[in-house]
Amino acid sequence: MPNPELMPIGVFARRSGLTSSALRFYADSGLLSPAETDPVSGYRYYSAGQVARAAVLRQLREIAMPLAAVEAVLDAGADEASRLVDGHVAKVVGDAAAARQKAAFIKSALGEVPSQPIAVLKGPVLADAVEQVLTATAREPGMPVLAGLRIEAGHDAVTLTATDRYRLSTRTLVPAGPPEQTWAGTVDGDELRAAVSEIRRSTLVRLEALPHGIWLRVTGREDRHCRLLPEEFPDHRLMLASLREVTTRVTVSKEPFLRALEEHPGELVALYVATDGMTVRSADDEYPGTMLPATSTGPALRIWFELTTLYPAVSTAIGPDVMFDLRGHDQPVTIRSADRGDLTTLAMPVKPVRSI
Repeated sequence: MPNPELMPIGVFARRSGLTSSALRFYADSGLLSPAETDPVSGYRYYSAGQVARAAVLRQLREIAMPLAAVEAVLDAGADEASRLVDGHVAKVVGDAAAARQKAAFIKSALGEVPSQPIAVLKGPVLADAVEQVLTATAREPGMPVLAGLRIEAGHDAVTLTATDRYRLSTRTLVPAGPPEQTWAGTVDGDELRAAVSEIRRSTLVRLEALPHGIWLRVTGREDRHCRLLPEEFPDHRLMLASLREVTTRVTVSKEPFLRALEEHPGELVALYVATDGMTVRSADDEYPGTMLPATSTGPALRIWFELTTLYPAVSTAIGPDVMFDLRGHDQPVTIRSADRGDLTTLAMPVKPVRSI
């Protein structure tokens, strides 16, 4: 008779998330042998102590780890196991990137559609702009376009825009020469982010459009291909055009402001803007706050933000001083450099936690 503390294979399969056939396969492979096998019926039984190993085995196979590597992870200590998992993931990511590049070449050859020149940009400038604007992206279920970066080439400039619905960042770049044509598309943010290191090391980058992607042509390095997202990008131009007039404008030094946010204890930040400066406080006024020297015009104003919205909007601003254009406590705030306007971020405030 089997040990009553052991589980039959069906029960263990439900506990571990593995099918009975998978358990038989892993037993035959030596990765997860049953605790006991009935010598007459051949029926397999497992112990409760094997559930954790079975769960890890299942998770490792879900990330496509080969059996030999799975065995090494299961038998290794925590540090070595983590190193092995990281190595496997790095290989998978590298293989996926290589596959995307090869697929782009294949699709170009199959379709016989020549790429169309868009514009030529300075590589280091483009790389910085991509990193700055991509801070406003988000991964939202059902809205993959929010993880993309909108590229628009006009007659004399190229504009990059991203939004997560709470922030909108846009930067305008002057190309090395007049854009070849007007063009607009939303590029996959992850693929563009992965291409930044190659872009940064190239003096000039040529943007070329395909029906379903763009080429980033770099001199002396590997060209990079990024997919276009088919979903419609939010109508940010309508939002920009509908902004109310600025009522209060305040300019503050960027670094002290960021330090005040870093030291802030809560998730909500209250900004008190007055003629004698700006105070960074908690939304409930329990935190005494940090008074910052600032130059302001217009009426005094209190406005509240999520820290996760305000901090990246300020940290990506160009230059030592940041300008806030305020339109009221419930209206979008424009955040930009005090002396350069090519990077602009709109940040949505939140409702005050109490009446004022």
